[in-house]
Amino acid sequence: MTSIKVIIPAYNEEASITSVIRDIPEMVDEVIVVNNRSTDKTEKVAKQAGATVLNEHRKGYGYACLKGMEYIADQDKRPEVVVFLDGDYSDYPEELPKLVAPILEDDVDLVIGARTKVLRAKNSMTPQQVFGNWLATTLMRLFFKANFTDLGPFRAIKYKKLLSLEMEDETYGWTVEMQLKAIKKGLKYVEVPVKYRNRIGVSKVSGTVKGTIMAGIKILGWIFKYSFK
Repeated sequence: MTSIKVIIPAYNEEASITSVIRDIPEMVDEVIVVNNRSTDKTEKVAKQAGATVLNEHRKGYGYACLKGMEYIADQDKRPEVVVFLDGDYSDYPEELPKLVAPILEDDVDLVIGARTKVLRAKNSMTPQQVFGNWLATTLMRLFFKANFTDLGPFRAIKYKKLLSLEMEDETYGWTVEMQLKAIKKGLKYVEVPVKYRNRIGVSKVSGTVKGTIMAGIKILGWIFKYSFK
């Protein structure tokens, strides 16, 4: 049976993290929640729900993802597939089998859960998120002939391919960095439409002006950096 591990970056997700962990299918070997300087009970609640909890004191989405990867790298048995999932319950964890199916059945390297309009709940993505996704994926199509339509956080990737990407972004550019490097390295990728609902709590990125601006700068920075390589 294929070994699958899930990494969930989490900052102040006390109200949602139990639901996320509960809905992850039993086919997953280990759920790893990376507590990213939460000031609430995220760490305690995640442990009670059965997850392995790590603490990353450097604040940033990328830092949290890298922490989860470091933990996996130190294990004797590494997984074949790693799934990244947000802790706010906006994604549907029970759709994980659909996300990993192209890897298991068709030897795809990377699968992005695409938050298509017909499957999104009303107002589940802010106008700036919708525009940012459109702009980023349009630029990737123009510069790199990529077929991405979303930078969705719900994604699955072969572990060895993930290591080959040598991920480095520490904050908002993690998702676009992964997709750009996958293109550059010739990884086989597909998108799978996934459902998306209104998150529990307030977004730490799109819910603030600073977060939106910083995310936009990071995403565009990665795209233009790779367009001239």
